[in-house]
Amino acid sequence: MARDFALKLAAGLALAGSLTAPALAQSAQDAKSFPVVGNAPEVCALDQGRLRPGQLINFSGVDGDTLQILQLVDSQSLAARPASATLTFSAVCNFPHRVRIESANNGLWPTDGRQITQAPGFATALPYDASVQWGPITGALRTDAKVRRLVEERFSIDVPTAGDFQLSLKLEAGASNTQVNAPVLAGVYGDTLRIYLEPR
Repeated sequence: MARDFALKLAAGLALAGSLTAPALAQSAQDAKSFPVVGNAPEVCALDQGRLRPGQLINFSGVDGDTLQILQLVDSQSLAARPASATLTFSAVCNFPHRVRIESANNGLWPTDGRQITQAPGFATALPYDASVQWGPITGALRTDAKVRRLVEERFSIDVPTAGDFQLSLKLEAGASNTQVNAPVLAGVYGDTLRIYLEPR
């Protein structure tokens, strides 16, 4: 009796083992990892400028990439007339960066190739201001037109920024590199203003 019981138990255990073995084989898994990577380079982009409505005084607007002052001097006194304009650029910089604004001439200087003659009491160049607003910063480049040279200002931005970059230009009434309201010597006056969004 005891022997028969033992045999039956052994047979039951063998049957149980044959039932669980396939189940264990089916649950075994194999896995492979495939990293997916990409690179977003550090990029700054500045779109074409557009004039802000209502922010244009004594400017004819943007002709390509040139801003044209309508009437540089007063017809009676020949002193500089006031002029101002505000341009907006769509811009983006996806990393902390720097704004650099640069005047090639440090003011409006003759561009028609003539030599500046010394004429006491006359203006031979005109100072102006260029201010910028971009993300968290507001800053200005002030030219004095005393010496014809490159001048610049730099402003650091600690965060990536996207949106409107605003540039405002202002020529004061009577602006002069000699004395306020000095008559301006005849000629074509100009400057090249450059804006950079760049690594710090």
